[in-house]
Amino acid sequence: MIVQASCHGTDNRALIDALKTSEGLARGVAIVSRNISDAELEAMHAAGVRGVRFNFVKCLVDTLPQDALIDVAERIRHLGWHIVIYFEPQDLPGLYDFFTSLPTIVVVDHMGRPDVSGSPASEEFSLFMKLMRENENFRAKVSCPDRLSQSGPPDYDDVVPFAKLIVESFPERVLWGTDWPHPNLKSHMPDDGKLVDFIPKIAATEELQRMLLVNNPRRLYWPEDSG
Repeated sequence: MIVQASCHGTDNRALIDALKTSEGLARGVAIVSRNISDAELEAMHAAGVRGVRFNFVKCLVDTLPQDALIDVAERIRHLGWHIVIYFEPQDLPGLYDFFTSLPTIVVVDHMGRPDVSGSPASEEFSLFMKLMRENENFRAKVSCPDRLSQSGPPDYDDVVPFAKLIVESFPERVLWGTDWPHPNLKSHMPDDGKLVDFIPKIAATEELQRMLLVNNPRRLYWPEDSG
């Protein structure tokens, strides 16, 4: 199980408690500030944290966190941690060079939030595919059709062409998640069972499903056990 800290603030105590209680069965992604100490990072690593998340969605942050991310990225390299980034597609052109300069594995949250009212061949989504294609340290979470869909529940079918293309293009670099408890989602509360039903639509074979759900997260979060 992968646990992520709250989208707001840098108090990771609940996350750390959950990881310790799991006795190694869970891993965590934390939200940290640039002034976190090395001792705190080491303690978080011992508890099971394996990544940090930075938000670039402008309506959710007061300032974009480039400087903080650069500082933190250099300090987590030796821990083998990755960075999760969350952004909107219209902002990717201006952030592209910065993102590709990051020295760790980078996980893009929610497929870079594509505009699913358009086409996977759109200029915006093509740039995201280029980012993935040309930077092998990048991973994509094919998650949250509930946040992206224009057609809505229960099927979220307008998201399928985008997610399916990512899974089939980069089968060894995709991850899945429910995004439970669905923070800041105001349109509806998703049925997590329906989100599980979404998986065979975007990963049509048993091999793709195993990579998406088992092999890829194991390599990222439990590299010592992945062979």
